Parts: sequence; C-alpha cells; structure tokens
Amino acid sequence: MRDDVVVPFAQGTARILTGPEVQKLDAWKRALQGKCKEHRYYELIERTLANDFEYRYVVLEDQSGNVRAIQPILFVRQNLIEGVRGFFRSIVDLIRKTFPRFLTMRVLMIGCAAGAGELDASNFEAEQWIAQALGQTLRDYARKNKASLVVFKDFPSRYRDALSILSEYAYERVPSMPMTRLALSFQNFDEYLGTLGYISRKSLRRKFRKTERAAKIEMEVVNDVSPIIDQIFPLYLQVHQRSPMKFENLSKEFFLGIAKGMPERTRFFIWRIGDKIVAFSLCLLCGDTLYDEVIGLDYEVALDLHLYFYTMRDVIRWAVEQKLRYYVSGPLNYDPKLHLGHELAPLDLYVLHTSAWLNPIFKFALKYLEPTRHDPILKKFPNAAELSGRRPTSE
Repeated sequence: MRDDVVVPFAQGTARILTGPEVQKLDAWKRALQGKCKEHRYYELIERTLANDFEYRYVVLEDQSGNVRAIQPILFVRQNLIEGVRGFFRSIVDLIRKTFPRFLTMRVLMIGCAAGAGELDASNFEAEQWIAQALGQTLRDYARKNKASLVVFKDFPSRYRDALSILSEYAYERVPSMPMTRLALSFQNFDEYLGTLGYISRKSLRRKFRKTERAAKIEMEVVNDVSPIIDQIFPLYLQVHQRSPMKFENLSKEFFLGIAKGMPERTRFFIWRIGDKIVAFSLCLLCGDTLYDEVIGLDYEVALDLHLYFYTMRDVIRWAVEQKLRYYVSGPLNYDPKLHLGHELAPLDLYVLHTSAWLNPIFKFALKYLEPTRHDPILKKFPNAAELSGRRPTSE
C-alpha cells in the first residue's frame, strides 16, 4: 500500500503520511503543542528507534480542508503476553522455541513508541473529534496493512471521557502498567521523610547512612551527555536487560539527540564515585512536573550502595529546590514506590481486533492478558481502583 493514503470519514479526511512527508507541513511544527513530548520528540524517536517500528502520521482534516490534528501512529509486532508470569508463561516460552511468533501479532498503535500517548488537541471538544475520526478510519487501514490489532497505547486517564467514544467503534479499554506520581508538597527531603511510615522512614535513613559510609558519591545535573555517552549507555543497558517488560530499545543516538533537540526540557542527573559514573537518570522538565524517564545503574555497586533509593532522593531534592509540584516516575518497580508514598498515575489501552467476528472473543481474552492483572503490588496502592476507572472507595 502506498504511504500517502487518504481515508474519508464523516467529519473530514484522514491522510496517512510518512515522517519525511509530514515534516513538510506547516501544521507539523504545531503538532502536540503544549505537550511534554511534542513534534520534536517524535522526530527524535523515528530517527533513533527506526529498527523496531514503522512510523506513520495521521493528518486529520475537516470538511473545509483545514488540518485539525496530526496523530502519530506506528506498526510493531507485539508480544501479547508481555508481563504475564507463572506457569502459563513458561508453557508459551517452551512453544516459542519452535514457533517464535506464537502469541505475537502485528499491531497498529496510536501513541508514542517511547512514552505515554497524547492527543493533538488543546480542549475536550477537539479530543473527542480526534477520537471519533480515528475510530472511523484506522480499522480498515490496519487490516489493509496486515495488522490484527489496533491499540491506543498508554493514554493517561485524563483522556477517558474523550476516548470513551471509541466504544462505539467496538474498542475495549483495559489498564496498562501505570506511571507513579509524588506530590512535592513539602519544603525539603527531611519533611518528605516525615510523611512516610515509620518502617519506611527508618529503612531509608539506614540505607543512606550505609551508602555514605561506603562511598563518596557526587551528583551533577547536565543537559548534554555527548562527552560521557560511552559511560552512561552501558548503565542503561544493564537496567533494561533486567526489566521484566520491554517495548522500546533506546540507542546512544536517542540520548545524544534529546539533549540537542530539547535542551530546555532535558536534564541528565549523573552520579560518580571518583571518576567513575555509577548511575544516571534522564528526566524531562515540563511545567511544574519532573518526569523521570530513564535510569541507568552500575550493578557492580548498585545493590550494595542502594543506588536506586539514593538517586531518587537526590532527584526529589533537586525538584523541591526548583519549586516543582510533582515528580512522575515511569512504569514498573512498584514496591519501593508504594513505600515511598507515590500514587498511581493510570494509563489506558484501547484495543480493537480488526476482525469483526474475532473482536468479541478477543475482548473476553483481554481481561486475562491485560498487564496489571499480574502485578500484585499494584492492588496495594490507595488509588488502585482508578486503574479500572473507579474512584477509591474512601471517597
């Protein structure tokens, strides 16, 4: 199928373009304006994560031919049991030794290959218009491109009202692995510790004392990591390889590119023992919120020195000093975040099987495949009910 595809819908027309084509449009420079990850981030992702994904962009025009929105999409072969553990996973892994693509599907995703999804809209009416347009157009486009599923990937729960219209097009919403958020409603880190439970507070202080006795660790915050990329990239790989869930594989070019392409938002926190870098964290500064995107650790010392907790302490301290309101951390590693007072920041998947007769069956299977089902720690968060769309019972 040609890259320049035109799909009419009731309220206008969808043109599906490649990256080089969409970047020629004046409207692209305004795409996702006001979002933390706007058009520059998507250009970087396509440039540096090209091997695993096929990128396209849906240009949505109204009946007058005006561009109302540009929505990034991508094709990927997805593991349907990502996050599933236990006996069932071991059986699937055994089958995959002979049939490597068992329980994998080619998927058309709406959203970001490396981060949460966003709609290219500034108000609810525009969000709903985009959702309705995509709901009408993407199923047939996906089928013609041999994709079995259409998935709105990792959209924050604030979009639930706007995206609820997707149910009219047979999509099913299920929770994705959430981010976590910490409200920085304190003056310093010691005051924050005082908000934690006695056992957590005592444990953290013991960890920090042990680390400070064992090594002198120095931190700096930089925008550009080109002089040290060969030192920090292996630390990212160490953490990535240990992760139970993997989607994107970031490259050296990604870390170099984000520093140059989005310097006003990018902050790299670097921790050294002497001349050796033992940890780093890539954060994005957006308005009153610091998003902790990527962490890298040297596991020769990380566990003994409790570097995960030590680095988080330093990042939170820095955020408080900058008068920020929120610290947001990415999915996974929920147990320490629970004890550190974080709340869940729910993300949602909206899923459609492109076969009309298979879609009801797949909807039933989703409740067993959805990733949050297999993480028992998530249920312990005070706002865990929000994952499924309910408010906490205490409210």
